[in-house]
Amino acid sequence: MLESLTIDAYITAAVIFGAIVLFIMDKLSVDLIALLIMGSLVVLGVISPVEGMAGFSNPATMTVAFMFVISAAILKTGSLQFVASQLTKTFRNHYQRGVVLLMLMVSAVSAFINNTPVVAVMIPVTIQIAKNSNRAASKLLIPVSYASIFGGMCTLIGTSTNILVSGIAEQNGMVPFKMFDFAPMGLVFVAVGSLFMIFIGQRLLPSRSVNNEDELEDSLIDYLAEIEILENSELANKVILSSPLVKELEMEILELRRGNTSMNLPQGDTTLLVGDILKVRCNVSKMKQLKDQLKVKIMPFASVDDDDLEEITGKSSFVELVIPTDSALEGKTLREFDFRRRYRAAPLAIRHREEILRDKLQDVRLRAGDVILVEMKTHFMDQWKSNTRDQNIPFIILSEQGILNFDRRSFFIVISVVVAVVTLASTGLLPIVISTLLGVCALVLTGCLNMKEVYRSIQWPIVFLLAGALSLGVAMQNSGLAQAIASTIVNNLSEFGPIAILSGIYLFTSLMTETMSNNATAALVAPLAIATAHQLEVSPVPFVMAVMFAASASFMTPIGYQTNTMIYSAGGYKFKDFIKVGVWLNLLFWILATLLIPIFFPF
Repeated sequence: MLESLTIDAYITAAVIFGAIVLFIMDKLSVDLIALLIMGSLVVLGVISPVEGMAGFSNPATMTVAFMFVISAAILKTGSLQFVASQLTKTFRNHYQRGVVLLMLMVSAVSAFINNTPVVAVMIPVTIQIAKNSNRAASKLLIPVSYASIFGGMCTLIGTSTNILVSGIAEQNGMVPFKMFDFAPMGLVFVAVGSLFMIFIGQRLLPSRSVNNEDELEDSLIDYLAEIEILENSELANKVILSSPLVKELEMEILELRRGNTSMNLPQGDTTLLVGDILKVRCNVSKMKQLKDQLKVKIMPFASVDDDDLEEITGKSSFVELVIPTDSALEGKTLREFDFRRRYRAAPLAIRHREEILRDKLQDVRLRAGDVILVEMKTHFMDQWKSNTRDQNIPFIILSEQGILNFDRRSFFIVISVVVAVVTLASTGLLPIVISTLLGVCALVLTGCLNMKEVYRSIQWPIVFLLAGALSLGVAMQNSGLAQAIASTIVNNLSEFGPIAILSGIYLFTSLMTETMSNNATAALVAPLAIATAHQLEVSPVPFVMAVMFAASASFMTPIGYQTNTMIYSAGGYKFKDFIKVGVWLNLLFWILATLLIPIFFPF
């Protein structure tokens, strides 16, 4: 069959190959790659402009957008943080019971809210729980991430992948999936996955640094110093930006004290005077070599005791920030983002995967999961705390101050809206896209969100990714590529039966999603799975279910799924930590899927 491919099929195959390379290289954002796929297929004539743009108006795309808004409304109430923080006492008295309740809570919430913002909210809460119960956060963050994945498999709206594949299935003439069609298999995954993590997975996880957040601060002792400008210093009467401190030593000036006044993060056009005391972040050893030339007195923080350090820092706070997936900071440097001026905070160190960076921080290209240690005035924390209600904020605050207060009134309104949305969609009274649309309207009318918050809460990169992914499915059908590949699969593997082919599709999808976006993987494999079912003359439902579950079941790498990426550096993990636990969980889910999908969803 492959030898009879049309020109359009070869073009589509080339575009897919190029997209896979780009996804694996991780040089471009996934939404940009999806738009490039869409544009290439239209320009090369494989699909029409109308077909290319149809993904933006597809019910699946709009449903995902509306679900982001509903998720934002729930998280804004502070209910998730409130409930999770109540588990601290349970963790102290019955640690294993606490882990069970934490995982079940995250799974239950993730079944109805997009799991990426759920994990974003849970990271600081989980770290606080670990500290308060004298446990390592590294023992809890991977279970939280995995629990969110388990829960997302249980309903149509649990993850954008389910909604995307449902949209592709509908494009191919299948009956739209209902809200709880996934629940039987999903609940098995929740139960088995949770039991594995509680009794086996936790034993395989590292127990690193109970006070993990202190690691960055401790690493900075030799990089924080105070300098006093002496008589005849070449720094005197020069503005900060043109002084050797910035031009030659590339140091961060955190505070300027002049007599009884102090300036936090002084402006670059501030003139330095004799007697000024500067608190700086720098390479102290390099600074010592130049102290005679610059005529300054150096007082490293390492030379003072804790009480003096507290007096020096005054009302400043060290705060750790995690870069979530789809953050505006991802792929940019702090200098490009104008971070210091925007947030009145000075970066001190960056945990970039498994290493800690201290030099030239303004020029580090940031990635999802990176942790930034910053210093800021404590009175700015209230503003930052309120900003955590915004899903579109480019970072997650890893501190107790970042945990929201519980708004009971808003919570009961929002939960009523969620129940109404789920009821209308699951009973078939309204299509899910309409029920979520009405839910968003209700949230705005009741004052839980305003329209500005609605627009900000939508994760537009995911929306663009879904739109582009849907156009890829159309191209595979129009060009005949999906049918040709399906025919080849059936001709070579039909003797093994549909169960073996389904098992192979699950395994292929699972391995693919470990190296590239889960949504991109689902968009690529779903049309092939449907075409294969048609070639076998069996129901496509079990094959589509295999793609949905496998695309979400990414446990072996920190880059295969967004929530794994977010907890990578926050938990102080190494790449091998995910492999040690994830490989067994992936194999377990593969076996369960092979045995049970044909039972729950017969051929």
